[in-house]
Amino acid sequence: MINYTEKESALIFKVQVVPRASRSEIVGEHGGALRVRIAAPPVEGAANVELVRLLARALGVSRRAITITGGHTSKLKVIRGEGVSPEALAALVAGDLLSRG
Repeated sequence: MINYTEKESALIFKVQVVPRASRSEIVGEHGGALRVRIAAPPVEGAANVELVRLLARALGVSRRAITITGGHTSKLKVIRGEGVSPEALAALVAGDLLSRG
């Protein structure tokens, strides 16, 4: 189960990033965080850009709705998803939305 907080119309949750993967994909849950493999290297923010793109696409929101609020240079990041519901996050973890990534 992913730990999250609802604040106003946004969902705040943690993401564990694995950079330099063979392809970008959402793996599932790990230690209360969403585990995501990113093909981009963690150089000059490329992995962060790819993470935002992947999450936005998988959750069905615009890229502007996904913001990294903490952990910009860390593998554990705090994400704010504007307009993301707890149900959408749960479906993502369960694998129902993984094909969108």
